[in-house]
Amino acid sequence: MKIPSNAVIPEAKLTQYLLVLKPRNDNSKFLAQAGFTLDNPEALLIALHTLTAKFDAVLDRTEEYGTYYQVIGILEGINGINLNVITIWIYRTADCQYQFVTLIPDKETSR
Repeated sequence: MKIPSNAVIPEAKLTQYLLVLKPRNDNSKFLAQAGFTLDNPEALLIALHTLTAKFDAVLDRTEEYGTYYQVIGILEGINGINLNVITIWIYRTADCQYQFVTLIPDKETSR
């Protein structure tokens, strides 16, 4: 199955979490390799939507808030460098909406 194109990707998830340098669990340096920075969060937004259009979502787990899915694939960088990633999405039970949860570097398939 595919994550729908109208899935919610909160701007704060990009600009206050993924693209911000953190002492623990930092993804900003990883994403910067492909040209994604706080100067261009919209580029990461587009790349995430492109990822979900190209790769299938796989059921991860279900809990009280909804059903979680993983989309594993290649995040296309804006500078020609692509990144192997695992993205997590939730289908929220409360409002029947898909939403982006997080992104994790996929070290299993990275070369």
